[in-house]
Amino acid sequence: MRKRELGAGGPAVSAIGLGCWGMSGSYGPADEAESEATLHLALDRGITLIDTADSYGDGHNESLIGRVLKGRRGEFVLASKTGWVKRPGPDGSEEIGVDGRPERIRSACDASLARLQTDAIDLYYLHRVDPDVPVEESVGAMAELVEAGKIRAIGLSEVSEATLRRAHAVHPISALQSEYSLWTREPEADVMPACQELGIAFVPFSPLGRGFLTGALKARDQIAAGDWRANNPRFTGENLSRNLALLEPLEAIGRAHGVSPAVVALAWVLSRGDRVIPIPGMKRRSHLEENLKAVDLELSADELARLDAAFPPGVASGDRYTPEVARWAGR
Repeated sequence: MRKRELGAGGPAVSAIGLGCWGMSGSYGPADEAESEATLHLALDRGITLIDTADSYGDGHNESLIGRVLKGRRGEFVLASKTGWVKRPGPDGSEEIGVDGRPERIRSACDASLARLQTDAIDLYYLHRVDPDVPVEESVGAMAELVEAGKIRAIGLSEVSEATLRRAHAVHPISALQSEYSLWTREPEADVMPACQELGIAFVPFSPLGRGFLTGALKARDQIAAGDWRANNPRFTGENLSRNLALLEPLEAIGRAHGVSPAVVALAWVLSRGDRVIPIPGMKRRSHLEENLKAVDLELSADELARLDAAFPPGVASGDRYTPEVARWAGR
């Protein structure tokens, strides 16, 4: 397994990490036995970055990892996040919000440590920035957790370049996690250059376009009940039809190399820099085995140029989030 540095002076981790959100039912029904087997196989295959969050399955995901990998804790770098909360809405229904208050961060960290069955979280992200709390206060609380030995490094997710710089001035930020793939290239404009300048690892989530770039999803009726993508604008109506037309170059390059489109899409992400560490969501062993082929796939300059031309920034039809979720991104 090839390694990449998780931030300036940070630990060397596998070039591809394991995103665990899908193991808690966000992309269709969860399969506990398959999730357990996939977690163990990831470590067996050399993956050393495991990514979770307290909001995934309302704590289920952290509990799963804590239970399954407790005996192998020394084999991987553990990343978790906090910030998303659920609150009663004006009409009494449940709505999503964020909470970056120092007291909330401290209590959430303690709860995560208990679920994860560990003494320290190696990389702790602020999942989203709270508009009512200066990022300096949230990161300051996280810096106190570093001093207390409860976390080892601080990360941010889905923030703007300006917010990243403000946070980094309070305490060194080791990693920035944002959505990034062939069909979501906005971070290239300013966030990724800032990470390069400051020595911050860039950790793309959804590097396979929430599964779209695998080429496996061709129609709406393939989206299972309970799958988060059912309400995602890029997977609805005419947007999906237009987006499907983008896949031909990806599939053609995959055929030339004897690999799936997913492998090509991941290889493209890996080509974007030596501190770019994608964390595809992999809830099945078959997906993990296939995606790992990307680590050794070297795309030619012509192939990279072809993909860049086929997937320019802004090419995807539809917003990447629904409005109620989009308002929390890029703050």
